[in-house]
Amino acid sequence: MSKTTNKFAPEVRQRAIRMVLDHEGDYPSRWAAITSVAEKIGCSGHTLLEWVKKSEVDSGKRGGVPTDRREAQGIGA
Repeated sequence: MSKTTNKFAPEVRQRAIRMVLDHEGDYPSRWAAITSVAEKIGCSGHTLLEWVKKSEVDSGKRGGVPTDRREAQGIGA
């Protein structure tokens, strides 16, 4: 896990992801929603974008290897 991931509690990461997904329609783009939420919680937009993408992979909304399978197989992030 990166230092950035460890800096934020899982609850904070999940809330930030929910905020992006719930409110992205209120912004002209997903990136605009991400940067707005990122400023509020004190992380970079790129960090929050990675959290959102991992969440989408884990929920099956985006292609990729889910976190639980990646960790079980010892595959890096």
